[in-house]
Amino acid sequence: MEQDTTDPADATEATNTADPADAADPAGGWRGWRAATEDALYGPDGFYRRPEGPAGHFRTSVHASPLFAEAVARLLCRIDEALGRPAVLDFVDLAAGRGELVRGVLAALPADVAARTRACAVEIADRPSGLDPRIGWLPEPPREVTGLLFANEWLDNVPVDVAEVDAAGVARLVLVRADGAERLGEPVRGAAADWLARWWPLPDEEGLRAEIGLPRDRAWASAVSRVARGLAVAVDYAHTADARPPFGTLTGFREGRGTTPVPDGSCDITAHVALDACTFAGAHRITQRTALHRLGLTGARPPITLASSNPTAYVRALAQAGEAAELTASGGLGDFGWLLQPVGITDPRALLVDVPDHEEQ
Repeated sequence: MEQDTTDPADATEATNTADPADAADPAGGWRGWRAATEDALYGPDGFYRRPEGPAGHFRTSVHASPLFAEAVARLLCRIDEALGRPAVLDFVDLAAGRGELVRGVLAALPADVAARTRACAVEIADRPSGLDPRIGWLPEPPREVTGLLFANEWLDNVPVDVAEVDAAGVARLVLVRADGAERLGEPVRGAAADWLARWWPLPDEEGLRAEIGLPRDRAWASAVSRVARGLAVAVDYAHTADARPPFGTLTGFREGRGTTPVPDGSCDITAHVALDACTFAGAHRITQRTALHRLGLTGARPPITLASSNPTAYVRALAQAGEAAELTASGGLGDFGWLLQPVGITDPRALLVDVPDHEEQ
């Protein structure tokens, strides 16, 4: 696995650096995908401010089963041990939706750990009514975290620009209107071009595409910089340098179905993450299947003898096995990438109980 030796704090300093690929072309309403997506998802009438929340449009691991929150709670307990049981243990749920994960983690923690846990949901939407008062609700992560910062399907919604190779073999910025129509703009230059050259080089074949992941690298660096001691985890559909999709992955979701991405606020707009580009020294990348197996979710069916001795327990265990199988399934949620970035603690693989090297991606 390739490791980037960049320090997260150094990368964070670049978050406000202007880049030609960020520039909009307002003539006729044409803008880069990054600017258009930012407004469509997070503007005053953006998709993520709608009352139904993300769960109204797509299903994440959090929504698939409470077993996911229970596994994250186990990870938090292991971090607690690694940190020497601090008086205050942070759990930060980044891109919290309507707080489903943080609620589940708090409910799954042992009482003694829960009593020391400072739980925080980070989300741009308003705080849901009736949310457990123990849960803080913030628009950005706390300035200092001791514990676990967990970002489930956040980076794929950090807006990025799209590049496409023209007939002359030049990578150009793809411009888009609010109705989804596209055309090619100026050549990609500056830091965005440098990022493409390093992480997603495009052959000079007309029509090939790439999503310029630099804003995600910077966003992740900023999030990691908030962790004083502990672990930052990003979970997302991802790809690495040896298997970049030739035409990119930009897509939309509306009411549970994939759809053409249209930056008008009517649908989610997402793209898979070049997770290797976000990786700093000391981090490890594994699949969700491996991570959840190492956190106790195997998907194994209960013994058939339980059906005779305790039918109710058998049915419950069978249902949980089905949920665990969904969370770890090849070709589905199990293929998600987990990026584990430790800060001030030892090898994060120890937190996942001896992950074999051949299971890392």
